[in-house]
Amino acid sequence: MHAEPDSLRQLLVGGDRRSIARSNEALALLRADPARVADLVRLVHDTDWLVVMRAVDLMEKLAHARPEWIQPYRKLFIGPLAEHPSWEIRLQIARALPLLRWTRAERGRVVTILLEYAKHPQKFVKAWSVDGLSRLAVGDASLMRVVERLIEDFENSDSPALISRARQIRARLSASAAATEPPAH
Repeated sequence: MHAEPDSLRQLLVGGDRRSIARSNEALALLRADPARVADLVRLVHDTDWLVVMRAVDLMEKLAHARPEWIQPYRKLFIGPLAEHPSWEIRLQIARALPLLRWTRAERGRVVTILLEYAKHPQKFVKAWSVDGLSRLAVGDASLMRVVERLIEDFENSDSPALISRARQIRARLSASAAATEPPAH
């Protein structure tokens, strides 16, 4: 039995862009009743952009823990929402995209979005976009060449945060490559 339909929204209302309202309670509610994910998805179209931001944040959190719950709604991340002006929403989208399974056509859109976000002025959006591209590039030589250039741009930047992210991405890619190499004889 579901709580009243607006109860999830009420947990995401209020505060400012730095607050999470009662998102932790909303997440607990969703984990207890996965059928409520459909209610969360409806909030992505809310008129209050803070509710939208928090709903997308919760979808991203669930994509990490239970991607199968978000998979049926994945197209939200590559539709008009991907053009939202809020960097916070774009950040959550960039973090969620590599966690889901995509058809060939959808994957093209995912790569396009992440490449666009990699040029974003907000460093968090830029960093997570290149991180996401690096995850998608495993096994894709042409995309890996693009990712290598983006990592080099980070390494040559004035930003300690981007330089650090470049090191993290390289370390993960090296570990991934080492794990897939056949043993030496």
